[in-house]
Amino acid sequence: MAKLKTPEDIYGDLFRDMHRSGLWEDGKQIADLIPRKKPKKILDAFAKKKEDADFDLKSFVEANFKYTAARNTDFKSDTSKSVEDHIESLWPYLLRKADKPVKGSSLIPLPHPYIVPGGRFQEIYYWDSYFTMLGLVASERLDIVESMVKNFAHLIQTIGHIPNGNRTYYSGRSQPPFFACMVQLLAEIKSKKVFKKYLPALLLEYQFWMKGKKKLRNKKMAYKHVVRVKQGILNRYWDDFRDPRAEMYGDDIELQEQSGRKCKELYGDIRSACESGWDFSSRWFADPMKLETIQTTQILPVDLNCLLYNLELMIAKGLKLKGKKKKSKKFKSKANARWQLIQRLFWDNDLGIYTDYNFIESKSTGTITAATAFPLFFSIANREQAEHIADIMEKELLKEGGLVTTNVNSGQQWDAPNGWAPLQWIAIQGLRNYGYGELANTLKERWIALNTKVYKQTGKLLEKYDVMDLTKLSGGGEYPVQDGFGWTNGVLLAILREERGDSINKQG
Repeated sequence: MAKLKTPEDIYGDLFRDMHRSGLWEDGKQIADLIPRKKPKKILDAFAKKKEDADFDLKSFVEANFKYTAARNTDFKSDTSKSVEDHIESLWPYLLRKADKPVKGSSLIPLPHPYIVPGGRFQEIYYWDSYFTMLGLVASERLDIVESMVKNFAHLIQTIGHIPNGNRTYYSGRSQPPFFACMVQLLAEIKSKKVFKKYLPALLLEYQFWMKGKKKLRNKKMAYKHVVRVKQGILNRYWDDFRDPRAEMYGDDIELQEQSGRKCKELYGDIRSACESGWDFSSRWFADPMKLETIQTTQILPVDLNCLLYNLELMIAKGLKLKGKKKKSKKFKSKANARWQLIQRLFWDNDLGIYTDYNFIESKSTGTITAATAFPLFFSIANREQAEHIADIMEKELLKEGGLVTTNVNSGQQWDAPNGWAPLQWIAIQGLRNYGYGELANTLKERWIALNTKVYKQTGKLLEKYDVMDLTKLSGGGEYPVQDGFGWTNGVLLAILREERGDSINKQG
């Protein structure tokens, strides 16, 4: 597939000058600008005017571009209403119609309606969408669920993978591969025919994650997402681009200058962490307190490999339904081989949990994170392992407001003291898979209580929460806390409806 042109590709020096100017607080505002004219006309005007003594960059940009504005700014919260009613009233504000292409914009147009997270995130996001869909199912907005799955299949078929979000500057990477889970969810709502319908897209996504596997037959240890280990192949996060992120351009350049690391190496590790969805976390750092020691591309993540195990199983299921039994068995065999490698490399016997694995150093990273719940969610762990995980979760990760992301307080947003909706869902369902219903319900009740408390105080549902000090809002990260918020709404509504006794589609 041809590389999509990013804002830097199109606007060159103009794009870089905007970032270097310091006139925009959030680099994403620059990356998401919508041109009012054809790019060539804008660039010609810039070339003529930029040397003028009275040239005003911000005025020039605002005359030639429009900002991508949040469309829910006129929404008024009414905290006398229940949080469920609040979520129901938010869906129309987060819904986007099919996109119209705009030449020179970073937006990748989608052919069907979709939900955005909210705040500064005014495009669809890959892994967010699965958790948003849980709430849409609870709201019986099944048409939107189906249209979002269609959009992701469209992206796979046109770009070759599902990018981080539908922006050209995100196209060098994907995000945690939840597409198979989305297909499962849709199949439970409709019928098994859904597996057959989306089998081509599932196979193409698998090809994306396994690309370059044949290159590892000699001495090469890793290529893109694939890594050769003893007795098989596992996967890591990877971004094909090796330059500063369009949405955080200045921050990346500043970090590189401070660190003294090689540009391509550092930018690759930063971007690959963005593909993980955990951007950023001590989980990816050699020194848990220093972002500049990020080493994402050296790490085999347990959650990614659990998701790919599930993808292999869902492909096997789709092939079987199509009557292709031989090919189905082949994918079951692939899933079984991955299961064995997950058990061999990711289980840390000393800690009694699943951890990530540093394949360069050939050892566990030794980090306790909520990602240890993924083998429970996908029923990979055995009973003894599940018992250990439940024990560690309760002792190390369960806090007053829910499950904390890691036990390290680094100042990064995917670390303590923050908790995130998707990890609560994965942990709750994972614990239930092994009969730890009481612990799952404790976690669920604490998360509901915290979400509801913050909503009553602020009128908002947030991207993340401080689960350790319930008097504070969450912090850390590269931008202010965002409200909206797609996956928080989705998970909260799903577990609230479950609490009330409504049916809920359960994955795992």
